[in-house]
Amino acid sequence: MNDKRLFAPSTARNREAILDVLRKILPTTGLALELASGAGEHVTFFAAAFPDLTFCPSDPSAEARESIAAWIAAAGAANVCAPLPLDVERFPWPVSAADAMICINMIHISPWSATVSLFEGARCALPGNAPLYLYGPYRRGGAHTAPSNAEFDASLRARNADWGVRDLEEVARVARGKGFGDPQVVEMPANNLSVIFRRSFEAA
Repeated sequence: MNDKRLFAPSTARNREAILDVLRKILPTTGLALELASGAGEHVTFFAAAFPDLTFCPSDPSAEARESIAAWIAAAGAANVCAPLPLDVERFPWPVSAADAMICINMIHISPWSATVSLFEGARCALPGNAPLYLYGPYRRGGAHTAPSNAEFDASLRARNADWGVRDLEEVARVARGKGFGDPQVVEMPANNLSVIFRRSFEAA
């Protein structure tokens, strides 16, 4: 059998910690859109914990979407939609409305313009007070939070000059400009952060 599932070693290490945060912020019903789903391991794991919430994974990569579909099939996840070919920088998005959004490890492995587009798309699709959940490494106060993050940032920028660990304050500035409130920040294992933005009612 040709198993098209891709595996990311970091997923097994971080998924429980991420789920602990998601349990506190995601609605129990409705639609949760995941952006840059990658292999599909996260979304199928989360879906099992939220049986009444529908998850919609997406990724611009055809190979990633094949892997996501294979993970959905292997998990028998009835509450996960087929993966969408969504590129955050191409509008309109194929999903016009969602009750929550999840974006794990995208911001530092994409150009800054993708971060701006992420918040623009979320502004259009999310109702007031709905959560946008981000996960990954960030600089705080202009400095890396650990030597390992500085090394990771250097390796990213060596691979692509448009990539890199972002300043959380700059991300928050973009978020405010798109109608989101100040972030809730949760420190995570391996020097990562969970960052939760909520759509402001005033901008709805």
